[in-house]
Amino acid sequence: MIALHLLTGLCVLAGLVFFAAGTLGLLRLPDPLTRLHALAKADNIGLGLIALGVLPQLVASGAVLAAAKVVAIWLLLQLSSGAVAQLLAEVAFRDSETGADDPDGAAAEAGEP
Repeated sequence: MIALHLLTGLCVLAGLVFFAAGTLGLLRLPDPLTRLHALAKADNIGLGLIALGVLPQLVASGAVLAAAKVVAIWLLLQLSSGAVAQLLAEVAFRDSETGADDPDGAAAEAGEP
């Protein structure tokens, strides 16, 4: 039982580290596309590790239905995050081409391309 608790603790802690790294990337990276990339990858791995840590506890306590729900949530995130990231990246790329992220035209006045 101690090994089970240790596995859970290590996996959840590793998942939290990935969530923190993704949040740091969201705050520190320079443009929307790199922010989105860092956040999507770190969140997918973080949730996977947390689910991996919680599953043995749920199965050991007899909550198999709850374990199946955790797996379903993780799979749903895996399937949807790629599509959502692609849509957000497309909008960010389109806005950067049209200058929608610079409504005052300050970059054009400064002579920047």
